[in-house]
Amino acid sequence: MSLLNIQGVSKTFPGGTVAVDDFSLDVAAGELVCLLGPSGSGKSTVLRMIGGFERPTAGFVSIDGEEVTHLPPNRRPTGMVFQSHALWSHMNVFRNIAFGLRLRGLPAGEIKDRVEAVLELVGLAGYGRRMTNQLSGGQQQRVALARSLVLEPKILLLDEPFASLDQHLRERLREEVRDIQQRLKITTLFVTHGQDEALSMADRIVVMRNGRTEQADRPEVVYRDPQTPFVAGFIGTMNFVEGVVDKGRFVHDSLSVPLPVADGKATLAVRPEALNLVASEPGQARVNRVTDFGTHGLVDLVLADGTRLKSMVPEPDRFREGQGVDLLPRAFAAFRDDRQLYRTSAHA
Repeated sequence: MSLLNIQGVSKTFPGGTVAVDDFSLDVAAGELVCLLGPSGSGKSTVLRMIGGFERPTAGFVSIDGEEVTHLPPNRRPTGMVFQSHALWSHMNVFRNIAFGLRLRGLPAGEIKDRVEAVLELVGLAGYGRRMTNQLSGGQQQRVALARSLVLEPKILLLDEPFASLDQHLRERLREEVRDIQQRLKITTLFVTHGQDEALSMADRIVVMRNGRTEQADRPEVVYRDPQTPFVAGFIGTMNFVEGVVDKGRFVHDSLSVPLPVADGKATLAVRPEALNLVASEPGQARVNRVTDFGTHGLVDLVLADGTRLKSMVPEPDRFREGQGVDLLPRAFAAFRDDRQLYRTSAHA
């Protein structure tokens, strides 16, 4: 049985704004699920309904077999970490973390032991007497995480907790959070609009759009086998070329590949790492710019009709601005009517 069951949940705000529309999701015990989508896709609203901070307009939420749809946050077995940290500046680190335990009436000795243990867990042993305004942004977020974990929730809810941090700190903290989550085997839902965070942390990604699920699967499946053009374009970098299928081939002014589907309009989608280049004059495309990242190069290309593409290459010094190249897709997908029409079996 799933630890978390969300069934047909919707949320309409005053004025008629639909934030979440008939959303359903099952989450297994110990699973880390990322809700991924652009701003306004409904992901944070879903998280807040699980935590009890928003009440659904329709549908229900069950945790460990018990419906909690109408329970307030303090009566749910959940712990939430917000983007803003939400720490009390007039309290030191110890008192911030201990606050919820004191509300539960636990003995002072047990509170002390549990706070010290969770500070050790998040890498802040010895920081109990520090005031929160004496901490860095990353340390404050660790305190916010510790404050939730010390309550031993069945489900940990993370609402874009790293959004305000710089890139290097974000990368380090997400690795630490993933390690803690796996060590504790705590069921976790993580809201983000950062695809790199979702791909690196999640057991499963739920891509949301306009309050609904666009696709839900393991990270590698969502990346390699997107079911809609939106998912293909939102996860990673994707090249799109508009054309038509004619007698088993996708045809564009500058590109043609076998595509065994019915004739009609289609959109070809190719990842940069799956697009090989061969120098050729005049070529199907022209090199606009070459960027050397050290580990690889990224070649920005222009087709005759102005379509822009990108190709990831191992040796960027082989290409120069203005050079003509032919395009050799190793793997691709095709879309029609907002759904996947075809995908090659070869992986990039």
